[in-house]
Amino acid sequence: MPGFLETSDKADIQPDEADPEALRIHIDTAGRTEYSFDFICKYLDSREVKVNLVDAEKNDRTVDESRETVQHLIEDYMRHIHECAQSLHELTHG
Repeated sequence: MPGFLETSDKADIQPDEADPEALRIHIDTAGRTEYSFDFICKYLDSREVKVNLVDAEKNDRTVDESRETVQHLIEDYMRHIHECAQSLHELTHG
């Protein structure tokens, strides 16, 4: 995942305790914005993943996800998660 994010962004990936076929992805943004995002990622089939936003926070407080800046970050991170899943396809479904 680090190869798909900004160099100073940080990601933590853990199994989803509620769904053994899903992963929880936590991303802390780079710089002083102090945003963090939680996503759930699950394969729909052998090629496609479904990524859902669980939570968006700034300074440990929930933020309005409809704000343009936040929407842009969410879309960008979801795209990165999809790209990462595609690059791992041979490992996960080889």
